[in-house]
Amino acid sequence: MKKFTAAMLTMALAGAMLTGCGSTASNTTADDSAAKDNTAAAATDGGTLRMGTNATFPPYEFVGDDGSVQGIDADIAAAIADKLGMKVEITDMEFDSLIPALQSDTIDVALAGMTVTPERQESVDFSDSYAKGVQVIIVPEGSDIQTPDDLEGKNIGVQTGTTGDIYCTGDYGQEHVKQFNNGPLAVAALVNGQIDCVVIDQEPAKNYVAANSGLKILDTSYADEDYAIAIKKGNTELLDKVNGALKELGEDGTLQSIVDKYINADAQ
Repeated sequence: MKKFTAAMLTMALAGAMLTGCGSTASNTTADDSAAKDNTAAAATDGGTLRMGTNATFPPYEFVGDDGSVQGIDADIAAAIADKLGMKVEITDMEFDSLIPALQSDTIDVALAGMTVTPERQESVDFSDSYAKGVQVIIVPEGSDIQTPDDLEGKNIGVQTGTTGDIYCTGDYGQEHVKQFNNGPLAVAALVNGQIDCVVIDQEPAKNYVAANSGLKILDTSYADEDYAIAIKKGNTELLDKVNGALKELGEDGTLQSIVDKYINADAQ
């Protein structure tokens, strides 16, 4: 009986060791079923809300003087995390890496001035909209491009994976669209005469034009859209909690105050 008991204990210890080796540092629970479900919402009681973004999109996200990611989306994520009793952790990555990061549970939410589109809804779920976005066209002063209709046959610069990329590729063909990893690179190519225009969101466009003399934004917008928070598809628990927090933040005026903090400051 003693030998049998010792053998059973040895097997139990071996099983525990194997379980420990199979876990990762990012796990917030020892429950295997929760891990299999990949439900990041299980951590929403005093845990960490992992936010992914692309910090080249001021004023929604940018790297501050202290090296931290700041902006509208960072503040909104922090406010949501506070509502959920969590802390926020921000990871800066390429824009077109955000959806794969959600799908692999590397992050819990993506806030990056991301527009809700039918194509993206096939891969992720979206929260309620928290802001309106406008796609605009940046051109050099004196350009013969006056409206979106004049883009036919032009070389258009976009940020890879953005709605500007999606719209322009669909409207004018891949051969007329030059993709860049971020907005500043696209604008630099425009300044250097490598492309004819840049299609990008209005608020970062204002920053890029202010930083580069000789550029302007056309009065006619390219497209209007809604920004929302992307969450792993099927993670309804986290989606419901985020939407609940957004509703409260909208009702108490926090969302508008965050937007005004950055956009009004830029306008002054």
